[in-house]
Amino acid sequence: MPNVNLDAQFVRDAVCQEGRGKTDYYDNAITGFILEVRATGGKTYSLRYRDPHGKQRQRKIGDAKSITFEKARQAAEKLRAKVVLGESPADDKKALRQVPTLESFINDKYLPHIRAHRRNFQSTISFLNHHILPRFGSLHMDGITSVMIEQAHQEMRAKDYAPATANKLPVLMKIIFNLAKKQGVQGASQNPANGVALFQLNNAKERFLTGEETTRLHEALARSENTQLKHIVALMLMFGCRKRELLDAKWEDFDLERHIWRIPMSKTGKARTIPISSKALEVLQQLRRWKGCAYVVPNPETLKPFANLYCCWNTARKRAGLPDVRMHDLRHSFASNLVNAGQSIYTVGRLLGHSQVKTTQRYAHLSDSTLFAAVDVAANAAVPTIGASMAAQA
Repeated sequence: MPNVNLDAQFVRDAVCQEGRGKTDYYDNAITGFILEVRATGGKTYSLRYRDPHGKQRQRKIGDAKSITFEKARQAAEKLRAKVVLGESPADDKKALRQVPTLESFINDKYLPHIRAHRRNFQSTISFLNHHILPRFGSLHMDGITSVMIEQAHQEMRAKDYAPATANKLPVLMKIIFNLAKKQGVQGASQNPANGVALFQLNNAKERFLTGEETTRLHEALARSENTQLKHIVALMLMFGCRKRELLDAKWEDFDLERHIWRIPMSKTGKARTIPISSKALEVLQQLRRWKGCAYVVPNPETLKPFANLYCCWNTARKRAGLPDVRMHDLRHSFASNLVNAGQSIYTVGRLLGHSQVKTTQRYAHLSDSTLFAAVDVAANAAVPTIGASMAAQA
């Protein structure tokens, strides 16, 4: 193992010592920097060192045919600096090989996590399959940058996706990388989604169905290829429930005799009950039941809950001339009907399953007609007094 002054000329002329399979030439300038020359003529740069535990390790730098001596020397100096600081370059290289692709992390870690800790995840899986995995799935997690996520975010908006929908991309990426960091996954020490600014949302104006719009919607639903959609929409309008609460509902949760639907787990994380109106009861009693199927409105083909209703819903709302109405607006319509019928915000909040009154306050402005009726009552009650006073003054 001869010690030499490694330079470009020496590398070109170096040969393996006679009778050996290989010869290691140690550089006098950089401790551990070696040129391995094999009997076959191959030459490789490496750095040999001892790790913090005193174990001898070696980190390959590159083939002498692939990189210049100057590049190899610079790499050796950087690696040697890490050794002096107590690091192990060989472990760094091993760690790089362990960095998963985004797709493998999602399949191996993220999906099992949300299935175990979240009740509703079908829409998340759909978003992953349509917008994240095709673009980022094959990339290693340490290769995904904020610029990449920002560009994908902007492109979704350019394709006319709603701001809230486009925002799901950076938000979901942030959640995924946070989980990876928490689990100590290699390549996830930095979250590339942290610096991505979300689009501003304008939620001041809510969308509510009028009576005439509701009629048009029901007519369009009657023509839908999805035979369950008309029942799903009707029940959402009458219960004010969230879409997944109904799609995942089981018959065992309904007490039709007592007119009560118990939702085992809601968005707030608590079970809640909803009274069943007589009209809702009629719809429930008309629903087809399949042997061995526990779900109230299952997909007839799989007898499992629908994962996504967007296509059939989009067709129906366009037929009804209501392209801007979302399924979640059925819940808003339920709330507006209650408020304008004179029900208190407290009552509306209880039926919607809100844990805080301020969440229900967004519907308070809908009661204008109710308030006008109320002030008329007050005014009418005051008329006799005002009339008597005016008569006395005359």
